[in-house]
Amino acid sequence: MNPQSKTFKRIVTGHDADGKAVIVSEAPPDRSHLVGGPGGPTFIEVWQTLQTPALIHPQPTEPEQSGLVLAPPPNGTRIRVIDFPPEGDEIRKLSGSEALEKFQAMGGGHASTSQQGAPHPLMHRTKTVDYGIVLEGEMTLILDRAETTIRAGDIVIQNGTNHAWSNRSGNICRMAFILIDGQFTAETTSSQKE
Repeated sequence: MNPQSKTFKRIVTGHDADGKAVIVSEAPPDRSHLVGGPGGPTFIEVWQTLQTPALIHPQPTEPEQSGLVLAPPPNGTRIRVIDFPPEGDEIRKLSGSEALEKFQAMGGGHASTSQQGAPHPLMHRTKTVDYGIVLEGEMTLILDRAETTIRAGDIVIQNGTNHAWSNRSGNICRMAFILIDGQFTAETTSSQKE
C-alpha cells in the first residue's frame, strides 16, 4: 500500500447458524495496487459482487480476483478506494500510447479514449454507472465539454461518460468508487457516433 495512505477497516457482516446478524471479518482490505510506479495512484480493492441481484450468503467471502480490473464484473459491482497523488507533468504530457499502457495495466485498455486534442490524456469511458465520493482532498472531474472541482463530501454520479480525473490540489485525494455494470441505451450509443 502507498506509505502515505491511511488505513481503514472493511467490516463484512453475515449470519450465524441461528440466522442472527454477526460480523464475519473486520480488518483493512488486503488487496492494493500501485498503478504506474512511484507517484501513481493506489487502488485499494474493497469488495465486488458477481451478479445482480447479488447473492447474500450467511458467511460471505470475498469473490476471487486476480490482478487489477478497472470495470466491475459483468452484471456485478465493485467498490474501491483510490488515493490519487497530485498530478504532475509526467501525467499531463502522456502520449496516447502511454495513456493506453496505463489503462492496460488496470485491465481496462478498451476504456482508453486518449487522442490528440483531448481535454486530458487519461480520458476514458466505461459501460458503468459509478458513484464517486470524495473522502479527503480535492479532485477535478474533466469531461469532453466541462470540468468541475469536487471536494470532501461531494458525490459524482458518473453515467458512462468520457472523463478523466485530475488532482491539481498539491495533496493526495482519496475517493471511494462504487462501480455498477451497465448497458448503453440506443440513444446514448447513437449520440456518441455524431
